[in-house]
Amino acid sequence: MSAEGLAQAQQKMRDGGVSDAAIAVFSHYYEALEAGATGLIPEETIEPLLDPDRLEDVDVNDDAAADALSKTVIIKLNGGLGTSMGMDRAKSLLPVRDGKSFLDLIAGQVRQAREATGARLPLVLMNSFRTQEDSLAALAQHPDIEVDGLPLDFLQNREPKIRIDDMTPVDWPADPTLEWCPPGHGDIYTALLSSGVLERLLEAGFKYASASNSDNLGAVPSARIAGWFAASGAPYAAELCRRTAADRKGGHLAIRRSDGQLILRDTAQTPPDQMDYFTDEHRHPYFHTNNLWWDLEKLHAALTERGAVLGLPLIRNEKTVDPTDSSSPKVFQIETAMGAAIEVFEGATAIVVGRDRFLPVKTTNDLLLLRSDAYRLEEDGALRLAVDAAPLIDLDSRFYKTVGDFDARFPAGAPSLRAASSLTVAGDWTFGADVVVTGDASLDDADAPGTIADGVTLEG
Repeated sequence: MSAEGLAQAQQKMRDGGVSDAAIAVFSHYYEALEAGATGLIPEETIEPLLDPDRLEDVDVNDDAAADALSKTVIIKLNGGLGTSMGMDRAKSLLPVRDGKSFLDLIAGQVRQAREATGARLPLVLMNSFRTQEDSLAALAQHPDIEVDGLPLDFLQNREPKIRIDDMTPVDWPADPTLEWCPPGHGDIYTALLSSGVLERLLEAGFKYASASNSDNLGAVPSARIAGWFAASGAPYAAELCRRTAADRKGGHLAIRRSDGQLILRDTAQTPPDQMDYFTDEHRHPYFHTNNLWWDLEKLHAALTERGAVLGLPLIRNEKTVDPTDSSSPKVFQIETAMGAAIEVFEGATAIVVGRDRFLPVKTTNDLLLLRSDAYRLEEDGALRLAVDAAPLIDLDSRFYKTVGDFDARFPAGAPSLRAASSLTVAGDWTFGADVVVTGDASLDDADAPGTIADGVTLEG
């Protein structure tokens, strides 16, 4: 049935307007899946990466840095809907600071970098079909961001979900959109090529790309890192940060024992009985930020030589076609990770950067922090800590998980967290204006919803 299943999936993709390059990549992974590939990377096959280079130890010439940035494009992964936070549109449109969204702040970062360096510095989004219209409308509020002759975005591809029982593309008339899934952010390379954007960038004289997630406001344009990357001569580089106990779920780089190659391992690629190794921040002390740098000429050469199939490691996700209905058919979602390309390019490397370059918002806990005075908005458009260490936030997911519920309970904005070490909220509490949190503060669950009055100080 699998040969027929692949043919059905290919036809579904053609009928859906998916590019030939994306169909070729999907076919490669379908055949790997059919052959029994799991994508797992057991601990015994790798060695920890213990002593990578550090940006703070590197000498970068200012002129060389400016020259490298002048040849750099900023690419933001912008396909996420923020569904885990109850959103149904682009997550990057969520207000983060003073009413400004992720996209507003990113546009500001690019504008500031242009003014400071004179670089053209195009901003290009990788959108999904669900995020494109709203995101481009938001960028239209920043007309100076567009660079003549270059698009503001390109579209991530889509692929069919595959039934686990017979390896055919799933049929779900109740909601046909659920028959499709994104191929993971590893699709960025295929999408860049098939959209024509990669060649347009090269024709416009750009040589390097700095790619990162749109919900990571720490990944500001950096002439220093651009200069380091250009001087390295590497085709590809990843930014790493030192792991802490709060980073145990993040992917990490490791060294494959069989050939000494740097590789990326994510949670879904770790055998379940070896998760204690994966989450050990001492065994694997550096995590992968998903801030990447590419040599566009070398990327184009690799893609064209391989027919768009870079051969990134497979990530096999087992889901139900309707995530909200556990009784719906079980499906495979075939994905790849953008950062896994580190093992494709000979000479690929990594650099340890400051923690300020990793500031993702995955939950409303993170959102509360960024909206509070624990962070300040600096001249380069970056949000950076205004205190020695970020306080730990733990909001009761029953009442604060979605953005709507969260905003309803902080109607006057975030409390002051400058003097806080942690804030733990159990139960349903609504915060008034000018609330101040100090030390290790906590609110216990009560029989009924509670209110923290205006001006109250919560002391640990």
